[in-house]
Order: sequence, then C-alpha cells, then structure tokens
Amino acid sequence: MGAVSDGRVSLTARGSKSSAVHRSQHPAILLGFCEAILSWNSRSRVKTRVATMDDDDDDDEAMRSNGGAVDDLSSRAGKGAAGGELMDVEAYAALYTGRTKVARLLFIAGRCGNEAMQLEALRMAHDEIKKGEDSHLYREVTAKIGGRLGPRYALDQSWADTVDRRAEVRKEKLENELTGYKTNLIKESIRMGFNDLADYFYDHGQLGDAFKNYVRTRDYCTTSKHIIHMCLSVILVSIELGQFTHVSNYVSKAEQTPEQLDLVTHSKLRCAAGLAYLETKKYKLAARKFLETGPELGNNYTDMIAPQDVAIYGGLCALASFDRTELKNKVLDNINFRNFLELVPEVRELINDFYAR
Repeated sequence: MGAVSDGRVSLTARGSKSSAVHRSQHPAILLGFCEAILSWNSRSRVKTRVATMDDDDDDDEAMRSNGGAVDDLSSRAGKGAAGGELMDVEAYAALYTGRTKVARLLFIAGRCGNEAMQLEALRMAHDEIKKGEDSHLYREVTAKIGGRLGPRYALDQSWADTVDRRAEVRKEKLENELTGYKTNLIKESIRMGFNDLADYFYDHGQLGDAFKNYVRTRDYCTTSKHIIHMCLSVILVSIELGQFTHVSNYVSKAEQTPEQLDLVTHSKLRCAAGLAYLETKKYKLAARKFLETGPELGNNYTDMIAPQDVAIYGGLCALASFDRTELKNKVLDNINFRNFLELVPEVRELINDFYAR
C-alpha cells in the first residue's frame, strides 16, 4: 500500500465507478494517503472526517481527485481512520455551499455504515435542496429517505410541481429575451442572456446545458472581467461533470487574460488546476498548485473546495511526491501554506513527523 524510499512515500489506491456528479463533487480527503503514511509513522494519529471511496472497476489502482481508497475501507466510512470516531456531519457540511454541499452529503449517506449518520446526511441534503430549484434532485433524496425521517421529509409533491411550473415559465422568458438580444445584435446583452440561461440550467441540475451556455458567452465577452467570469463558471460545471480536461483548458484561458488577476481569483485558479492534476494522478504538480494557493482564498470558493481541503490535498500530495529538501523549502517554510495547515493540525503533524525522521 505505501512504502518509504529515498525520503518519499509511494502510494497506490483502489477505486471504482461512480456517477459523473459524484466523481467530480467529492474531491477526496485522500484517505489512501493517510493510511499509507500511518503504516510507517506510528506516532501520528489521523482522524479523517470522511472516507471517500471511488468505484472504478476498470482501473482499481487509480487515485482520482474525488478520493483515494484502500481495499476494504468502505466498512469504515463515517469513522475516523485511526480513532474510530463518528464524524460530525454537520460540521463537515458547514464547510461547503451550493451543489457541492448536497453532493458531499449524499456521498456520505451512500457510503456510511451508521444509519443515524446516514439519515442526518440525508436530512441536511433535503433541507439544502429545498432552498433551491432542483426538483429532480429533491425527488431523488426523498426517495432515499424513504419515510424514515417522518412526514416533514416525505415527498412534497405540491412543492415539486410548483418549482417545475415556475421553472418552465422562467426558461421560456429567458429564451425569449435571448432571441430578442440576438435580433438587436447587442453583444453585451447576448452575453448576459446566455449567462442567465446557463445559471438557470445549473440551478436546475441540468449541467450539460449549463456548460454549453456558459461556453457560448465566450464569443460575446468584451472585457477581461467577462472572460474570467466565463472561465470560472465553466470550470465549476466541468468539475461537477468530471470533465477535467476542460478544467485545465479554462484555467489556462483565465490566466492568459491581459489584466492582472486579483488574489482571490488567482487562488481559485490554483485550486482548480490542483484538482485537475490530482485527477490525472500528477501528484507533484497538484501539490505545487495547492501550495501556491494564497490565504486570500478564505471561504470564497466553498461551492467547490474548502480551505481545509487545500491543506489536506496539498500536504498529502507533497508528502507523496516531494523529497526532504522540497518538503522543507516548499511546505514547512511556506508561510502562506502554513495558514492552511493550521486548519488541519493532523496533516501538519504528519508532515512535521515525516521531516523529523
């Protein structure tokens, strides 16, 4: 599973297929990394909040950005890797917003062996979904709950029908407006029309249509701000779809804008690039991108990634691929990254213990 050689950790992980949304929405806690490190470092204790496992039967050695897994760890889902403690679902979910929050909760519910925790995750997912407009996902979740949470969490057909009717009216309105903008050849209005239509599809869970319409805004962008907004939108949907080639392409497009990027946008792009490298198993490149992420990221990207994830992915990818000199210079002496590591002391201790050996 894991071995130490020349100051580096070599790792493999097993996984299996999941849906596109689940693959993309669950950048993992990299439990496989933690287990490999723990196998030789008995001084460290890691209490991992979520054990996310891929399901890729075609490539059982692949470690994806949605999570590494080690053999039969699925039986431990919802427990700490070392301490056996149940995770705090509410605290974990609070790190995220939007669709990624829901998808992570559903992933926990689908993999957790503890029924109380499973129902807690489903309850929170249900409540989050009802704040939005995705009636299809709402029906899926109520079916998973199956009446186990009482009448309040049974299918509210009236609510779902109302959302569907409202969605049809809004879609027709947006399409008519866009047709008018095209007729009048108003470039900025056309861009906004495509963007509004893309937002509509995204809110209703129609990610393929959202992607197409975000991309269509590209030909009508007239400023660097427009281009960056388009790129970030495409990146977000591409990650949810598991299309990481698009992620890399649009990170590059955003970085090539003539105006200097603000620090928050720069950090968002570093994270997106890191996830894309992680997906393609280029762990050293992934580590570098996460290590370049500035503290300005804060909670500004919680619809994709939490600051704690930056620490976990960056720290563990560095442990897996850096030699001792790189670990010292690029991680331990990295003042900016130290801010992220403070959020996850377990990973900080792993790195310190490894370097101290």
